[in-house]
Amino acid sequence: MKKVELIAPCHFGLEAVLKKEIYDLGYDIVEVEDGRVTFEGDAEAICRANVFLRTAERVLLKIGKFHAETFDELFEGIKALPWEDYIPEDGKFWVTKASSIKSKLFSPSDIQSIVKKAMVEHLKREYHVDWFEETGAPYPVRIFLLKDEVTVTIDTSGESLHKRGYRTLSSKAPITETLAAALILLTPWRKDRILVDPFCGSGTFPIEAAMIAAGIAPGMNRSFLAMQWTNLIPEELWEDTVEEARDQIDYDVETHIQGYDMDGEIIKAARENAKRAGVDHLIHFQQREVAQLNHPKKYGFIITNPPYGERLEEKAALPELYTQIGEAYKRLDSWSLYMITSYEDAPKYIGRKPDKNRKIYNGMLKTYFYQFMGPKPPKRDRQ
Repeated sequence: MKKVELIAPCHFGLEAVLKKEIYDLGYDIVEVEDGRVTFEGDAEAICRANVFLRTAERVLLKIGKFHAETFDELFEGIKALPWEDYIPEDGKFWVTKASSIKSKLFSPSDIQSIVKKAMVEHLKREYHVDWFEETGAPYPVRIFLLKDEVTVTIDTSGESLHKRGYRTLSSKAPITETLAAALILLTPWRKDRILVDPFCGSGTFPIEAAMIAAGIAPGMNRSFLAMQWTNLIPEELWEDTVEEARDQIDYDVETHIQGYDMDGEIIKAARENAKRAGVDHLIHFQQREVAQLNHPKKYGFIITNPPYGERLEEKAALPELYTQIGEAYKRLDSWSLYMITSYEDAPKYIGRKPDKNRKIYNGMLKTYFYQFMGPKPPKRDRQ
């Protein structure tokens, strides 16, 4: 495959984390927009981005971009794209998602219908057929309209990249794996430092931290839709990428990662999830309430997703809960606290103004990533 542009969507507010991940993989960034990063790559980049990126929601192959204010312009723009370069004659193709922001064309169902018709017209001309069986590999198309600019992509991932495969059991309000990884990477935490999540639920923060510490690629144990695209990506590229991922793992890394929750059944589920992720030996899970949180060592990190109180009956309990978090944090000498919550009064009850506060959209829910920073540990003498 020639060089193409790939688009990696992410949570709004976390584009910088994804941008660094893509740079670290060795690819050039083309554009950073709200909730997505575009970069250059080839067939190998599709494999490596899906397997290695911790904070992307999926990897999209960009087919083209054009301006359209009418359905005629949309039809002609889609029809002009080189679909035969990507979709074989037996390929199954459909428009799985269409979204529109500040554009004259705004009906997703109408956009989907017009795009499919235009694709059929183009491919009928190229393949000299009147009918497509669509019995081959799937090529789901995703269309984005922003201020009348149409971006056309094919999804390479299939299921969202947050589905690592280890979390079959989850708590009532789980944080997604991609969001958890992004928030950890936003902090100065490193694998030799203590990390505690006192509201660990199904274990997502501790598990993602342990995978980062051990160098376990998030996508190495799952499949991707583009694995079926043998017309574009040779099978050995996927095998080579997984082999590259295996070579980077250090199962013997020393960690100090702990997860606590007041619900014993949830702690059991977290242990099972960690086992499936291959990191159960790197995490200490324990049934414990936040009021009991204590630790003798300095310079640790709390990274957590406490209850938000989205239901009215739960909201009444939040002041006491966040007061307990604040009291526990005061007992931890020189620690840092990083917390995602939609509860705007959290700093008031914790008893300290955050050093930083970042707005992050968790789906449609506006949340805050409050950052209470402790002092840096003294530099160690180099031997």
